[in-house]
Amino acid sequence: MVTVKVLGSGCPSCKRLEAIVRTIAQRKTYPIEIQKVTEFMDIMHYRILATPGLVINEVVKSAGRIPSDADISAWLDAAADHHH
Repeated sequence: MVTVKVLGSGCPSCKRLEAIVRTIAQRKTYPIEIQKVTEFMDIMHYRILATPGLVINEVVKSAGRIPSDADISAWLDAAADHHH
């Protein structure tokens, strides 16, 4: 199981990142759990300076930007491979 967290209080970029991650996740053959982290204190736990943040298996992959679909897909695949 790959766990993805989208960090953000609901800004347009945060919503867009969540939508992109969900779309990519649907194409994958392994289980992915997507969580939305909106509480400020919870977001601060990851020590990011700007939202949206993307956390995969508790590792911060990006902050303050929307990564490319290719990057997100590759990070998910790497996280899934790591679990096998």
